[in-house]
Formats: sequence, structure tokens, C-alpha cells
Amino acid sequence: MFRVVGAIAASLSLTWWIFAQLLPLQGPLGFVVVSFVLFVALYAVLVSIDDSGPAVRDRVMSVLVHSVAVLMVLALVVVIVFTAMRGSEALPYVNFFTQDMAAAGPLEPLSVGGVLHAVIGTMIMITIALVLSVPLGLLCALFLTEVPGKYARFVRTIVEAMTALPSIVAGLFIYATAVMVLGLDRSGFAAALAITIMMLPIIIRSADVVLRLVPGNLKEASLALGSSQWRTVWNVTLPTARSGLTTAVILGTARGIGETSPVLLTAGFTTYFNFNPFSGAMISLPLATFNLVKSPEPTMIARGFGTAVVLMVLVLGLFALARVIGGRGPGQLSPRQQRRRRLESARDAARFEAVARIDVVETAGYGGVGFQRASAPKEGHTS
Repeated sequence: MFRVVGAIAASLSLTWWIFAQLLPLQGPLGFVVVSFVLFVALYAVLVSIDDSGPAVRDRVMSVLVHSVAVLMVLALVVVIVFTAMRGSEALPYVNFFTQDMAAAGPLEPLSVGGVLHAVIGTMIMITIALVLSVPLGLLCALFLTEVPGKYARFVRTIVEAMTALPSIVAGLFIYATAVMVLGLDRSGFAAALAITIMMLPIIIRSADVVLRLVPGNLKEASLALGSSQWRTVWNVTLPTARSGLTTAVILGTARGIGETSPVLLTAGFTTYFNFNPFSGAMISLPLATFNLVKSPEPTMIARGFGTAVVLMVLVLGLFALARVIGGRGPGQLSPRQQRRRRLESARDAARFEAVARIDVVETAGYGGVGFQRASAPKEGHTS
């Protein structure tokens, strides 16, 4: 700790001397970069006084890794704080969460209009996308893990390539096929199809990794007891990986909620409520944010950042839920599941005791012969 504090103090002092006295440098970004480089160098020098070369490299790499982690957390905090501050003007108004933008023009005050229509549109689109992507994603992941072979390796390669698919390409594909060729309206359903394409690779890859973590001896035991492969998958593999599969679905959902480009091309734009996903334009939270912040009016920009805050809360809530659900490993039971297992065990014990009493009563009617046959002989006792 003293080495870290000393290196930080020395790097800041030396950087200030370089910027103020030695060289005509200026700017906060340059100051931070030079300070960090000097901090790492000075820390390595301080560690090398008492430790050997491998220890020095280990400490320096540890500092670099922790610095990257701090940088990522700082970037996340800056984004959240900046968005919340810019959207704080619109968030206190109740109508922002209960109205649509049909009666709110560019010059209307923040007391008129809201983003409820975008929230409803997002929920409808993501619900349809989940109905389509969850069965397809889980079945594909089961195919990759349970049916290995050349074709499975080919499918896994395609799925890995689709994880890097630009979202605009998915929107263009649905627009060219469903809208232009099949004549489907630009609607919430078309946007849900594009979102499904973006969610599928995430769900498949995450579920594939989770299913491959299921211990092989559990499946081998099920097969050895005479179960078919389908029964083993349904009764052993899926229950064991249930928490991980739930996490995979939630991660895919979080990816789909934040998509803008596919919705822009396939859903159109509207300022009013539309509960029919198959007819008429429908808007989502990312698309509403994109359109509102483009306006030069301060009130519209405030609404756009407020919409971003609502979207951010949804996404962060989903990731937090994924963290909570995915915290239990395969086979670990929740308190509710443990209570249910204890009740089932108590009922089974009572049933076994009742059956044992019935057997004793029945064998007593035959003069104890049946009881002697049913019970194993003790050591030193002959029947």
C-alpha cells in the first residue's frame, strides 16, 4: 500500500513539473496519461528494490489489470451520471411515464407528453422476440451439445460469427425479406423479427457454454438406468443447467432491448399508442431516444435523455437479475426449493413407515413366516 501511495504521489508531482516547467504541455487527458505511465514505472522501481524479477512483473500486471477494471467502472459511472443529469429535467413529471407524445410538439413544455408508448412498444417487441428466440436458441444449444459432429461444428461456427453481426445488417435483412418481398408492414412484428436475429446468437452461445458445464457422470448415470437421450436431457440436463439457461435468456433479452438500427428500419416511427404489433408503426425506447435527442429544442433533448434513463434502468435491472439468478451453480437449490425437498422427504418417510407397518400386520397373520422371508436374516441367526 505504501508503495502504491508513494508511486501515485511521485507520479503526480513529476507530471506537474513536466507540464508546468519542463515542456509546453497542457490538457487534462495528457496529464492523466503521463501520470499513469509514470506511476507504473515508479511502482515497478519501488517493487524491484525488495522483490525479484518475477515478483515485479506480477505486481505490475496486477496494477494494470486493476487499472483497467477501475477505468471500466469509471466509464460506466460517467455514462450513468451524465445521462441521469441531462434527463433529470423530465423525470420528475408524472406525465412522462403515463402519456405518449401525440399531443406534445417541439415547443410544448415538459408537463405535456411522455414515453409510455415507447415502453409499451419495447415490451411488445421483446415479448414476441422472446417467444421466437428462446425455443430456437435452447434447441440449437441442445443440438450443439448433445449431437456432436461435423454439422454441429459448422453450426457453432456460424453462431459465433453471428455474435459479431452488425445490427444494421439484421434490420436490412428483415426489411428486404419481410417488408419488401413478403409485403409485411413496417410494424412491431417486423422489428421483433430483426431483434430475434440479434438475440439468437447470444442465447445459443451462452446456453451452449452452460450445457457443456453439466457433469457428464450425471448424464451417464441416467443413461445407465435405462433412460433415453431425450429423457436424460429433459430430466437431468435441463434442470441442472436451469439457472445458467435463465441467465442466457436474460442476457439475450438485454441485448435485444437496446437495439436501435433494426427497429429504425422495420418498425417505423410513431408518437401515439399502438397495441397491434402486426399493423401500423411502433416505436421502442432506443428509437425514441434517438429521435428525441436529434431535436434542437431543449425540452425534446431532455425528454430524450429521460427516455435513455428509463431504458438504462431496464437494461441494468435485467443484468442485475441475471447476476442474481446465475449466482447459484448447477445443482444448488434455493431456500424455497430446499424447503420443498424437505417436505417431500418427510412425506416419503411417512409413506415408507406406513407401508412397513402394513407389511408387519400382514406377515403376522401368517404366523411370522412371511415376515421371516421378507426380512434379511441377522448374523448368527438361522431361520
